[in-house]
This record gives sequence, C-alpha cells and structure tokens, in this order.
Amino acid sequence: MAHNGRVTSVTLTLEGERLPGRSCGAAPGFPGYDGIHVGVQRRAKPGELLGLTPGDARRATWTLECAAGPAPDGTTELTGRYVQGRPGDRFVYLSWGTVGEDGAFTMFRRAKLMLGAIAPAVLAAAVGSGRLTGRLGLTDAKGHPLCARVVPPAIRWTAG
Repeated sequence: MAHNGRVTSVTLTLEGERLPGRSCGAAPGFPGYDGIHVGVQRRAKPGELLGLTPGDARRATWTLECAAGPAPDGTTELTGRYVQGRPGDRFVYLSWGTVGEDGAFTMFRRAKLMLGAIAPAVLAAAVGSGRLTGRLGLTDAKGHPLCARVVPPAIRWTAG
C-alpha cells in the first residue's frame, strides 16, 4: 500500500542489457530488420519515445517519473506519462523499430513490462524509498528484440 493511501513519487529506472544489435536477419515469423532502435513509448502517444537507443548499444537505461497510489482493489499501482493500461493491468511498453536515413522511427514490435507482476513487498519497499529498478535482457531466445509480456524472471525488480 502507498504511504497511508496517499500518492507517492517513485522514480522507475529500467536497465536493459544484451541488446540484439542494429540488424536482425529474417526467420520464421520475423522478416528481419536493419537500423534497429528501442525506446519507451509514451501513453496515448505511440510516436513519442523516451531514450531512443540503438540496438547495438552496450546498455539502455530509461528513467521514468511515476506516482504510486492506491488502486481500486486496494493494492498499490504505478501511473505516469509512460505507464500504459487500465487500473489493475498497468505496464510500460518498450517499442522496437527501425530508424531510417530520414530519422523516422517505424515500430515493428513491443515488449510489455507488466508492472502488476512486481512482488508486493518489492513495490512497498520502492514506495518507501522512492526508487524502483527493473533489469532485463533485451534479446529473446532466438536472438531477436525482446517482445510480448515481460514478467519475472525475465525482468528483475528491486527497490531502492
């Protein structure tokens, strides 16, 4: 629960490692892409990305300012400019796309970081400290950009 049911500020840091590279070859169900980048998608503005990072970077780090407050069911949930979804089903989108020579980003897949999968004790500690960190690898088992629902153990959530 948030501090006595009040809304509390939480800085959410996402740390990505093992990026897939700027090019991924074609495979069944995956046409292959060049100029791959990843960023955090803003809520209701899919073309607005935070921290667009090349797919061959050593690491990718994004910092999101969030609010932690009571959800309708009495649990604590995070909201903010980059938090998507309805109450009880909040998530952050990592959008994968290509950046053309003109600088335009064209999305081809997304990873959905499920905030409801954060252990309640970790979220409570994060509300207390004001800091939450999610660490994850950004390449899937096929060597492609990570996509679909991302929950532990694929992401490690820690407080403080």
